Amino acid sequence: MATLREPVKVFIVQSLACFETPQQVADAVKQEFKIEIERQQVASYDPTKPTGKNLSKKLKDLFHKTRAEFKTNVFSIPLANKAVRLNELQKIYDDPKMNRILKLKLIRQFKDEMQGYELQLLDIQLKQLEIERIKTGDGEGADDPTPVKVTIQVVDASRSDAEYQPDTECASGKVSTTSK
Repeated sequence: MATLREPVKVFIVQSLACFETPQQVADAVKQEFKIEIERQQVASYDPTKPTGKNLSKKLKDLFHKTRAEFKTNVFSIPLANKAVRLNELQKIYDDPKMNRILKLKLIRQFKDEMQGYELQLLDIQLKQLEIERIKTGDGEGADDPTPVKVTIQVVDASRSDAEYQPDTECASGKVSTTSK
């Protein structure tokens, strides 16, 4: 096994945290740092695997932090953005070397990308209207000023003679100012 410097270790840990395979990481290390390492050595830098159980706390923390950021920050990946995907498809479509069959496939892919887009816009508009209706107090969403009385009755269920007794005051709708 090759002895690795700290920047290489950090590169390996962050790559594995972004769900790259050990072979992909080994190839990337060879290309980036001109160091040839085996995929088994790369796998030892993954704390989620048995081979990575002896990884330093610093590298484990880096792995988990990087993985959490990677999972939550999907929008930093350009292809996760629909506009970027459509733009790339448009560039391919505009290529003069593109034949009709491939253009037809691209049109279908465009259609698939756009499916549901109108529904998303409609949902956004409906939500905005609902928020506006609640703010202005119009219709069913308006606040109801009718007071409501809530009574909680505690019964000792451990007693053998305990049983449910409805509160006649609540049933009648009368409000009492006296306390028991």
